Amino acid sequence: MHRRAMLLGGATGVLGAGGYLWWQGQGSPAVETASDLLPFQPANAQETASGDLPEVIEMSKGNPDAAVTLIEYASFTCPHCRSFHQNVYPQLEANYIEPGLINFIYREVYFDRYGLWAGMMARCGGPLRYFGIVDLIYENQAEWTQGSPAEVAENLRRIGRTAGLTNEELDACMTDAAMAEAMIANYEANIEVHDIPGTPAFVLNDELHGNMNFDALSDLIDAELEAAG
Repeated sequence: MHRRAMLLGGATGVLGAGGYLWWQGQGSPAVETASDLLPFQPANAQETASGDLPEVIEMSKGNPDAAVTLIEYASFTCPHCRSFHQNVYPQLEANYIEPGLINFIYREVYFDRYGLWAGMMARCGGPLRYFGIVDLIYENQAEWTQGSPAEVAENLRRIGRTAGLTNEELDACMTDAAMAEAMIANYEANIEVHDIPGTPAFVLNDELHGNMNFDALSDLIDAELEAAG
């Protein structure tokens, strides 16, 4: 499991005061502003006061009125999250999400800057293209996470172009300091509610669960569906 305690004390990054990510790479300065979070620095980047942050859309699939809600907390750089999305999620989608039996909500976890960048890129396509881009991010995780920060950023842009996004759209999304700050604030608010021990983690009708295979997850969902009548 991708353990939060390990990563928060490690070399990839920690959450610092004020909701920013504090990178601990060699020679990296402390992060003081939202624009410091970005993979690219626009010439006219402007900071946005916390009270004026943009909305971070909740990404969901299935039936929003279903009696059963499943929330997944996942990091785009987590190998166990990739495994879940390759091996378990397709069965979950076919058996429960597409038939409208559950409401599925995907919430991004930012244990490192690359996970944040991937989330910014995935949201470039809006809700309609979001989950398709998520699939591409996980399918190519072993490749796009390699190299220098500049190379990782370009790898993500390449995935975005594969999904049909233009360079202009990607530039706008990946230089949006206000959205980066809003996404981190949203993440921090979510984990205040659900204190996840690592990723992937699942909240099924307000009950927190760890990573599991499809059979175990299916048993839990079926029990909730039966209880709901």
